[in-house]
Amino acid sequence: MPLTTTEPSLFAHRSSFFRQSGWLMIANIAGGALMWAVHFLNKHLDTGQYGDFGVFLAVLMLLPSIPVQMIVTQQTAKSLANNTRHELSGIIRMFLAGSTLVWLVGSIIVLCFQKDILAHWKMTDHPFGLWITLVIVLIALWIPIFWGMLQGQQNFLWLGWSMLANGIGRLSIAAFAVIILGTGAAGMMAGVLLGLVFALGLAAWHTRSLWLISTQPFDWRSLTHQVLPLLLAFVGFQILFTGDTILVKNYFSDKEADFYVSAGTLARALLWLVLPLASVMFPRLVHSAAKSEKSNLMGMVLLGTAVLSIVGALGLALLGPWVVRIVYTPAFVKVVSPLLPWYGAAMIPLALANVLLNQLLARPVGQTLLALAVFIAAIAYLFALNRFHDSLVTVLQVMGAANLVLLAICAAFSGRKKPQAA
Repeated sequence: MPLTTTEPSLFAHRSSFFRQSGWLMIANIAGGALMWAVHFLNKHLDTGQYGDFGVFLAVLMLLPSIPVQMIVTQQTAKSLANNTRHELSGIIRMFLAGSTLVWLVGSIIVLCFQKDILAHWKMTDHPFGLWITLVIVLIALWIPIFWGMLQGQQNFLWLGWSMLANGIGRLSIAAFAVIILGTGAAGMMAGVLLGLVFALGLAAWHTRSLWLISTQPFDWRSLTHQVLPLLLAFVGFQILFTGDTILVKNYFSDKEADFYVSAGTLARALLWLVLPLASVMFPRLVHSAAKSEKSNLMGMVLLGTAVLSIVGALGLALLGPWVVRIVYTPAFVKVVSPLLPWYGAAMIPLALANVLLNQLLARPVGQTLLALAVFIAAIAYLFALNRFHDSLVTVLQVMGAANLVLLAICAAFSGRKKPQAA
C-alpha cells in the first residue's frame, strides 16, 4: 500500500520541482542575458563611464534585496500553509511603508551630500545618473517584496516572466538612450529603471490577492524573532556577493574598475544557472517545516548546484576570453582574461553556501547563531578587502577565501543535529 501512494507522490513532487526550477533557470538565463547585453553599450561610453555604471549597479546590489525577498518568501509560505493571509497582508504593507520611509530619509541625506559622494566616486559630470539611481533604489526596495510573495506562493511562472520583463525593459531603453540620445552611464541607468518598473508591475498584479486584502493584527514579537536571523544571514551573503565592486572603484583607477566590472558581470552569470534551484527549494522547505513534513530536496539541489557551478566556472575560464573579445574593446582582453578563472572559482563556494544557507534558514528554530556567524564573516571580509587589495587578483583571492569560509560555516551548521521545535 505505501508503494502505491508514496512513489507517485514523490515522482510528482520531483517532476514539479524540476519543471519549476527549469523554467526559472530559463527565465534567469534569458533575463540575465538581456541585462548582460546592456554591457555591449560600453563601446559607446567614454573612459570611466562604464565604471560609473558599475558603481551605480553595485549600489543596487548592496541593497538588502536578497534578505527582504527571502523574509517575504518565508512569511508568505508560512501564511499560506497556516491560512493566515490577512495577517500576511498587514506584514506586506508594513514592509512597503517601512522601505518607502527609509528611502525618503536616505534620499534626503544623499541629495544633501551629493557633491561629496560624486567626488568620492570620481564622478565630475552632471549628477543626473545619481538622481536616476535614487529613483531606482525605491523600485529596487519594493520589487523583492513582490518577488518574495510570488516565490512564497510558488508562482514561479510569473516570477520568471517578471524577471524577463526586467531584462527586456533594461536593454531596450538603455540602447535607445545611449546610442540614439548619447546619454552615457545615466542612459544605461534609465534602462535599469524602466526594466524594474515593468517587472514590478507584473509582480504586483499577480500578488494582488495577498497584499490588497484586508489586514489583521499579527504577532510582532514572533515576526521579529523570525525575521532578524534571515536579515542578518542574507545581508552577510549579499555583502560577500557584491561588496568587492564598490571597493575596487574606490582603490583602483577608472580603467581598472572598468576591467573588473566586466569580469564580474561574466562571472556572476554563473549564479543565473544555479540560484533557481535554491529559489524553488526554499519556499517548499518552509512550507514543509510549517506542516512538520519531511523533505529530501536539499541533497538533490546541492548536487545539481555543484555540477552546474563547476562546469560553468570551467566554461568561463576557457570561453571567457573569447566572449570578452566580442563584448568589449581590445584593451579589455589582456587584463580581464586572467581575472576570469579566479572570479569563476570564487563563485563556486558561494553558490554551494547559498543552497546550505537556504536549507538552514528554512528551519523553524536554531537560526540565530548561524546568522551571527555569517554576518561576522561578511564584516571580516570587508575588513580584509580594505587591507589586502594590491592587485585585482588579490581582491579575487580574498573573495574566494571568504566564500570558502562561508561554505565551511554553513557545512558545519548543516552537520549539527536539527534542533527540536518547542
